[in-house]
Amino acid sequence: MRIGCLAWGSLLWKPGPLPLASSWMNDGPLLPVELCRECDGGELAVALCDSAPESPTYWALLAVDDLDTARELLRQREGISPQRPEFVGSIPARENAGPYDEKIRAWADEKQLDAVVWTALPPKSRSTEGRLPTPDEAVAYLAALHGDTQAHARDYVRQLPLELRTPYRSVIEQRLGWLPTEEAAF
Repeated sequence: MRIGCLAWGSLLWKPGPLPLASSWMNDGPLLPVELCRECDGGELAVALCDSAPESPTYWALLAVDDLDTARELLRQREGISPQRPEFVGSIPARENAGPYDEKIRAWADEKQLDAVVWTALPPKSRSTEGRLPTPDEAVAYLAALHGDTQAHARDYVRQLPLELRTPYRSVIEQRLGWLPTEEAAF
């Protein structure tokens, strides 16, 4: 099987246990993603967000033979509970179809992929799954972090691909000065 993995955040520079069979390519499907998920490490991570404008995504081939293995490795890498299988998206779907499945399927067909996996975590703010922070709340959250936690959150934003120009990123760059680092090679 030719299985691809989509990415738009830290998977690009920190794939962890995902066995990549290619480098990251910048011609993934356009998807609505935003810096809208408070994570345990303190960063405000990029996640799928229905109200966000579409942004470029990346993808890589995985060195796995079946979709179940690909889903499990991505679940482990993202620290997703086994009780939340819907937070790992895939084509073909293992759970109910998600809102981006048709678009991803059409893209996968163009790339001659048999399957695709991606992180399907929703926005999260104030410890509430599905809650989208406002841009002001996002900046206030990041500004209130301290020490290593804030440094980690800042580095996350600065390492994002330059092509990922979201409204929240623009506000964070403007208000906090967290500008991109030199173009990363993924």
